[in-house]
Amino acid sequence: MSREGADGTAEARIPTVDLRAWTDGTADERAAIARSVDEALGRAGFLLLTGHGATERERAEVRAAARGFFALPEAVKQRYAVAVGGRGWLGPGAEANGYAEGTETPPDLKESWTVGADRPTGDKEVDDYWFRPNVWPTAEAPRLQALVETHMARMRTVADETLRLLAAALGQPGDFFTRHTGAPTYTCNINWYPSAGTLGEPLPGQYRIGPHTDFGTVTLLDRQQGRGGLQIWTEEQGWADAPWDPAALTVNIGDLMARWTGDRWRSGRHRVLPPSPEAPDEELMSLVYFYECDPHTRVSPLPAPIGRVAHPPVDSTAYLRAKLDAITVG
Repeated sequence: MSREGADGTAEARIPTVDLRAWTDGTADERAAIARSVDEALGRAGFLLLTGHGATERERAEVRAAARGFFALPEAVKQRYAVAVGGRGWLGPGAEANGYAEGTETPPDLKESWTVGADRPTGDKEVDDYWFRPNVWPTAEAPRLQALVETHMARMRTVADETLRLLAAALGQPGDFFTRHTGAPTYTCNINWYPSAGTLGEPLPGQYRIGPHTDFGTVTLLDRQQGRGGLQIWTEEQGWADAPWDPAALTVNIGDLMARWTGDRWRSGRHRVLPPSPEAPDEELMSLVYFYECDPHTRVSPLPAPIGRVAHPPVDSTAYLRAKLDAITVG
């Protein structure tokens, strides 16, 4: 049976995993956690993750610094405007995530501040797109850079430990995935979802973020609860509200991870609802860490009986670039 959310809507059933219990547990405890992860990722592609070490205060400070930037006049923010895949401000109307799965939606109702991996590899073709220097609104939001850099460093540590847990859930060596994350690509988006009062009436079929799956290995999401919040798709329930725990990160796997497992696990399909007319003043902010792998990693599915679909191998860089191009509006 599914639980109900605060407003009476169905709530998706996904487990909570304590990362500290995984790292510090007995062999039997670790094996039990790995089994629960395998089951959950095969059903919905989502987990709630506690024991990650990022305090609520740290996350609140990132939001407060970012909120100061998003509150600026658009003319000021426009100085930092970039296209999808760039480093800086992604303004309204720039992105439609539903395009990635072939769902035609109006542009997503959000703004984003985007940064990511910025240590060059020495390969110009790779560095010019995947390891561009980060840009920071130092004059307008002087605390943002230090706070976000600290957050990203912590999320990378959490992401690698999560990948070790996922390897165990598949019965693989602990470095099965992390041997491909020596110098990985990753992106951190601060997504601001303005209120209905700011945006006006959404267009038919318009979402804060349209239905899609993420593209990489794992996504670590720190989100706020709201009436216009995250929903998860499963065949069992259809669309249902994602459960929320203020201490937990919401974790989902992306397309590359699903391919790596031969579709044993599902890339977590999700969307973010538009502002609710019942909460016209609600605005939300999410901290989203998209983790991938080293450039040009060859992603080949695990064979049967672990894997279930023998996808052809893909080059991670080419695959991710095609997906980012797909969600670009215009």
